Amino acid sequence: MEQIIKKIVVLVIFLSLISFGKKETQNMYSLTVKVKHLRNAKGVVQFAIYNKEGSIPDEKYKRYYLKNTASISGDSSSFTFKNLPEGTYAINILHDENENGKIDKGFILPKEGIGFSNYESIGMKNRPKFSKASFILNTDTEKEIKVIYF
Repeated sequence: MEQIIKKIVVLVIFLSLISFGKKETQNMYSLTVKVKHLRNAKGVVQFAIYNKEGSIPDEKYKRYYLKNTASISGDSSSFTFKNLPEGTYAINILHDENENGKIDKGFILPKEGIGFSNYESIGMKNRPKFSKASFILNTDTEKEIKVIYF
């Protein structure tokens, strides 16, 4: 009886180690973000993606999931985020003309171009929020974001 218990314990430990070593496979996708009609070719475009409710607006860029910059060619720019797990995301872009990585403001409004997924305009009654800007990523996707200048 003692031998059987020892064999069962060894088998349970062995099976636990095997299952612990296995990684769940998760589908991964790419997200290409494009921006057109920039007012000039100064600076770079900063692309940030978010994956949590309440993460945007993010004026100081502290709550993003991933962020990167890309150069400007003519009046356009694009960046591809690769190997993103399936999920809900929102996009924020900044035409960072002085390349300081933050939204420069005048009295109240941004001096540089900004944009969000699913937004054509921004105003007091149409402020950016994750629930409106978000979309489900479950295939390789391309999104064009409208840049808004005030």
